[in-house]
Amino acid sequence: MNRTSLFPRLADALAACEIDHKLALTAALGADWQAGRLDWTDPAPVELYCGRPARPELVSPRAVPQRNPKSPEGRARLLHAIVHIEFSAINLALDHAARFRGLPEAYYADWIGVAVEEAHHFTILRERLRALGHDYGDFPAHGGLWAMAEKTADDPLARMALVPRLLEARGLDATPPIQRRLEEAGDDASARVLDVILHDEIGHVGLGDTWFRRLCAERGLAPEPAYRELLTRFDAPWPQAPMNREARLAAGFSEQELAALAGR
Repeated sequence: MNRTSLFPRLADALAACEIDHKLALTAALGADWQAGRLDWTDPAPVELYCGRPARPELVSPRAVPQRNPKSPEGRARLLHAIVHIEFSAINLALDHAARFRGLPEAYYADWIGVAVEEAHHFTILRERLRALGHDYGDFPAHGGLWAMAEKTADDPLARMALVPRLLEARGLDATPPIQRRLEEAGDDASARVLDVILHDEIGHVGLGDTWFRRLCAERGLAPEPAYRELLTRFDAPWPQAPMNREARLAAGFSEQELAALAGR
């Protein structure tokens, strides 16, 4: 079988600005990877650019309005924020795979698989948002996830620590309270969609944990002290209580680390 280079395909999907085009390129990439048609050993560089649609408007996190799910618009704003996170997560997974070369084949398989799952998450959440009479782009959003990706663009160890293992792990903490608020507002359908996402995101954070620990081992670093050092060096937001202990343990955190992070 003739194989083509993986990395231009990743770059094309990452650069796509139109939503349906990005989703289609991501799905095709996943299918071709599964079929063995893509070569992950090609050393040729590619230019990486993160494409996104003209809307939503990106603002600072503090400028995003409060999202009270007791009103229909409040629920729409809340879901929109999560839809935006999932769209950003597609780009993040594509960039994890596209940016860093010379890693094991399993690394690329893992993050291509995550990109496909994040595209599914985006799609099912967008359906819920549309059911509330809105669509992605109707409200402002912030770009905090991608900002951290840019800060860690030179080091896969820092990337694994501070994107999946930090920022995406915070989603494990935030999801159950959001589900309770949606249920209290009578929106069980949206809460049940978040069941799917929470289950899958434990796996995604777990992959970040696995690759972070593997890269630490290769560099002779103790993972948990290295993690705290990276939080400080990159001026990253520390995990905040209450943490979703069960989900974080399932994703690879230890009891000792959770206690140390909570007791900072």
